[in-house]
Amino acid sequence: MGNSSTSKWLPGYIALGITWGSSFFFIKLALVSFSPFGIALLRGVLGGITLLTFAVATKQNFRISRKTFFDLVIVALLLNSIPGFFFALAETKVSSIIAGMLNATTPLMTVLMIFLIFKEQKINTNQVIGILVGFIGIIFVSGFLTQTFKARVEGIILLLLATLCYGFAFPFARRRISSTGYSSTILATYQVGLSALLLLPFTFVTNVFVDTMQTSAVLGMLALGMLGTGFAYIWNFRNVQLAGSAIASTVTYISPVVATLLGFIFLNEKISLGQIFGGALVVLSALLVQNRLKIIRH
Repeated sequence: MGNSSTSKWLPGYIALGITWGSSFFFIKLALVSFSPFGIALLRGVLGGITLLTFAVATKQNFRISRKTFFDLVIVALLLNSIPGFFFALAETKVSSIIAGMLNATTPLMTVLMIFLIFKEQKINTNQVIGILVGFIGIIFVSGFLTQTFKARVEGIILLLLATLCYGFAFPFARRRISSTGYSSTILATYQVGLSALLLLPFTFVTNVFVDTMQTSAVLGMLALGMLGTGFAYIWNFRNVQLAGSAIASTVTYISPVVATLLGFIFLNEKISLGQIFGGALVVLSALLVQNRLKIIRH
């Protein structure tokens, strides 16, 4: 790939990696004024408005089949609504650094779901090694071997449940939605918008706000919704189009690094050498289960 073509997708690639990696930092900022539920809801509202505006501006066709609509309801629930709430709730109990690191277990969870439920592929030796490496990484990231583990165990479980939702949603979407022929922009607009609508009824039984509005919290919420849940989809689709899915998907390896740097520098969060080692193992696991790195040649 030449320098001219690289210059077309590289800025969006870097922007996406920084944006997704910053999401855990933005959640931490937003939690000062918004409840975990409020964060999940407003992510969908702000992201949906952003995507809807883009879809209208690019004159997209909004008509989809009833079957695709209901499939998108499931994807919105498992890829946005539930994990969005779980991540925000988890960050009331653990650091944004741990959240960013454990988010990288998504490829591991996806391969597990494909193997256990969807049966779409046989798991190879490298992927088995990747799964084992991933779980060892989780042990180190969570501090399972330290005295502080008990204080953060609930947050760790919530984070892993969130990535488990991702693990089911990705192969489900690939099987039921990716071949429908609808544009990625329209699918993303419906998905994110539906995630907000699914959470909306719960505003009658739970709070959206937990304190008076702090400027940093509002800015964090706007960035999380408009950038992390809105523009991020647009950038991702553009990266896939310009650089190909193989290169575009590697952006997920940037996120733990960005999350760690932001949490350490701006939030004064503590991180041990063991957690850094565990985070590296989680990223190594992602490389193995996605067959990007092969220890054993077949």
